[in-house]
Amino acid sequence: MGRTSDARQRLMDAAHELIWEYSYGAVTIDAICERAGVKKGSFYHFFDSKSDLAVTAINAWWDERKVVIDEIFRPEVAPLDRLRGYLDFISRRQVAAYEASGQVLGCPLFTLGAEIATQDEKIRLLICSLLDCLMACVERAIADGQASGEIEGRDAKAKAHVFLAYYEGVLTRARIENNPAPFHRLSIDALEVIGARPALSPA
Repeated sequence: MGRTSDARQRLMDAAHELIWEYSYGAVTIDAICERAGVKKGSFYHFFDSKSDLAVTAINAWWDERKVVIDEIFRPEVAPLDRLRGYLDFISRRQVAAYEASGQVLGCPLFTLGAEIATQDEKIRLLICSLLDCLMACVERAIADGQASGEIEGRDAKAKAHVFLAYYEGVLTRARIENNPAPFHRLSIDALEVIGARPALSPA
């Protein structure tokens, strides 16, 4: 099984990688154990089911991602720089994944959520809560941008939904087409969609 101290973590890492690369339904416990280098008999020492492992892996992934999000969305950072910084971070991650695997992988939360929403309520609710957390950060940045006159309009919540829907749509289509090209303009186009004034100005 390898050292007990790291077998559980390797299972979580393997589950995240395989589900992101393929799909929840296509990935078996056998495949996760093989990727992790952990015997199948030891899997159930740590987890009750694949669903239990997925929930634990998502939470562990989010704990790491939230540190990055909190840094990017610090209140003292200019509103548009927060939004641009997040999108640039996402774009870099997607391009790196493409260069490593030859595949555009898209957003792990949206990819899994869209697949599992009608099958596993526990996973669905977890993903919804994480997306709500991200949405709150985006909404605050947009509201601050509206207050400073950098973003047009008044309804920050509605614009946050548009922002998230746009960039997730770009990631999903890029995954379908296996084409990383849209990431080069993601931050420019997403800011234009929500009425960011610098994005609307001539270059």
